Amino acid sequence: QAQLLESGGGLVQAGGSLRLSCAASGRTFSTDAMGWFRQAPGKEREFVAAINWSGHSTYYTDSVKGRFTISRDNALNTVYLQMNSLKPEDTAMYYCAANKFGSTSDILVRVDAWGQGTLVTVSS
Repeated sequence: QAQLLESGGGLVQAGGSLRLSCAASGRTFSTDAMGWFRQAPGKEREFVAAINWSGHSTYYTDSVKGRFTISRDNALNTVYLQMNSLKPEDTAMYYCAANKFGSTSDILVRVDAWGQGTLVTVSS
């Protein structure tokens, strides 16, 4: 059974950094597009960042461009989200996602697997 397990969340002050990890298991995800979504309290889940199967193409929502970096290591079946210059409005549960068709545009319209989430809290 395919599983995505996030880690790396926590409490950080504004301006700080965190690195989220998503370890995939149960099958290989090396041909999947991978992404990160987030959901703040009382709000809908929103897209944050995506990376295609090879790692050569990435896509970000405007609010995190220049601050967040998505990357992947297919040998380790792991995707990362480096978050710098964090702001209180980045506070949310962060979810890892996978789309088996492999491109960043595919994961924006369909997610085939979700992780359980890791909580990021940014204090002001």
